[in-house]
Amino acid sequence: MTDIHIGFDPDAKPEELNRIRFRQTLDRLLAQPNTIDLLVLSGDLTDHGDKESFEKTAELLESVPCPILPMVGNHDSREGLLHAFPNTPMQDGFLHYTHEQDGLLILLLDTLEAGRHGGAFCSARRDWLRATLEANRSKPTLIFMHHPPVVSGIDWMDPAADEDWIANFAAAIDGHDQILAIHCGHLHRPLLASFRGVPLGVTPSVAPLVSLDLRPIDPERADNRDLITTEPSTYALHRWDGKDLVTHYEKTNEWDVVAHYSDDLKPMMRDMFRERE
Repeated sequence: MTDIHIGFDPDAKPEELNRIRFRQTLDRLLAQPNTIDLLVLSGDLTDHGDKESFEKTAELLESVPCPILPMVGNHDSREGLLHAFPNTPMQDGFLHYTHEQDGLLILLLDTLEAGRHGGAFCSARRDWLRATLEANRSKPTLIFMHHPPVVSGIDWMDPAADEDWIANFAAAIDGHDQILAIHCGHLHRPLLASFRGVPLGVTPSVAPLVSLDLRPIDPERADNRDLITTEPSTYALHRWDGKDLVTHYEKTNEWDVVAHYSDDLKPMMRDMFRERE
């Protein structure tokens, strides 16, 4: 899950929209039929980085029965995250760390620069990532980072393609073919791309989404376009079987079931499995 933004409207009555959306997304995650082994929260857990909002976020996560790996986004603060999640590893002032599970090495990066909306990845973070990848060349690796290092076409949310932090990230991962995928947040929209030949996905936000509008935007001329919508919250389900990594996205709005696996569908099911023989 990504971009929860608790605290955007803390005084809303009876409860702020982002907290309602977060609870609905958690409820769906815990009710869906697949076992959850790990939950990554890839940044912008809060809207202002304050301790109270982080506490509210952690409180709602108490029912999650698996390990939780939190990350910072540009709306967060490292101090606030460590207050609510004190066991999060910190190295040289950055909340970047590794987690290994079922033969998969997960790298959780820190792309925060206080006061900056866009991403940051300095030489110290570049060197940490490069050294970590170099020391684990034989391990299939999945990278999580808040900011996508690609240009999506949503003009007001995008970095410039040649920003220094993107070059630093590229320099760190170049030559490391153990990286299976990069997954990001920040954009508040689903996105599929590649970066340096590595598949890259963006998980849509828990908080309201960014409108899909690829027209250029003028910061000096308000044109009354849609910016933020109440499209359904979405989470990503990453399936790792020890060999292949596959990512599914599920929206959390209500829907109707139009088919159940009943006896009258058994012939169809048998035919489909027979084709595999």
